[in-house]
Amino acid sequence: MPAPGERLREYTDPLPQPQGTEVLVRVGSSGVCHSDVHIWEGFFDLGNGRKAELGKNTPMPHTLGHEIAGEVVAVGPEARVARVGDRRVVYPWIGCGQCAACKSGNEHICTGMPRDLGVRAAGGFSTHVLVPHERYLVDAGEIPQQLACTYACSGLTAFSALKKALPGPLVIVGAGGVGLAAVRMAKEFHGIAAYVADIDPAKREAALQAGAAQAFDPREKQSVKDILSATGGGAAAAIDFVGAPSSTGFAMQVVHRGGKVVIVGLFGGALELSLPLLPLRALTLQGSYVGSLADLQELVTLARTKGAPQIPITERPLDAAQQSLDDLREGRVVGRVVLHP
Repeated sequence: MPAPGERLREYTDPLPQPQGTEVLVRVGSSGVCHSDVHIWEGFFDLGNGRKAELGKNTPMPHTLGHEIAGEVVAVGPEARVARVGDRRVVYPWIGCGQCAACKSGNEHICTGMPRDLGVRAAGGFSTHVLVPHERYLVDAGEIPQQLACTYACSGLTAFSALKKALPGPLVIVGAGGVGLAAVRMAKEFHGIAAYVADIDPAKREAALQAGAAQAFDPREKQSVKDILSATGGGAAAAIDFVGAPSSTGFAMQVVHRGGKVVIVGLFGGALELSLPLLPLRALTLQGSYVGSLADLQELVTLARTKGAPQIPITERPLDAAQQSLDDLREGRVVGRVVLHP
């Protein structure tokens, strides 16, 4: 993107030569995430007319794309494990390496100067991506590359949120690419059929096909009562993969006393909250942001041993990147769009 909010265009840059521990990966597949839409627009909506501006520390033009899988084509002289020809998923949530979060293995919540691929550093909407260190390469084995790339964000985000929400009856709000991944993982990894709420009938149907117990339209007044009845008085947890005032408000209504609401989505807005309800209902509100490198490694290991959770994937050429962002913003995507250079 030339600048936030401007239409994507093609740029040609010299092929980087990896130095030190760096690894050069030829991109085979790159997923299109709703976060790419926010980064392209240049802000997150904080509600009440407030915005969190993005891109201030990102050189322009900037290459989007953080769901990346491909083949190693060159390695720096200090790389010890990576070899040319390795096919890998790239962990993109790279931190400064110096702050307490990074040193504890939680680079995705770096408090210093993060170097996230596709967010602050050049990402996967490209023919190649330069990865700072070989440790960020994860072997997905025989999992198809167009699916494996989605594990770097969609899958990882769902997996990390589920770890915060399970065990117990579960409601998933929002059956987009990340929500569908969570439905599938809950069923295949944990044996739990989640209850799903989404305003789009096509996405509700996709959720049922992915293993949901039931799917509801949250705009219908009866849906809250139906979920409370189906879960025996309310779910133990609800994961909001939308992140809008209406979706979080709905999630808070369908958990029982002492329940938990995990907020993942970044749609935006501000939540009006009756504070006494938090202690009176003993509710927990928790944010969840992607996941750690260890989480991605654990997810890939489970996918390789228990079977890779499937989500609907639409494959497109790289020059369809802008159209894919437009489609995602307008809600025209079921599952994930994956670009191929």
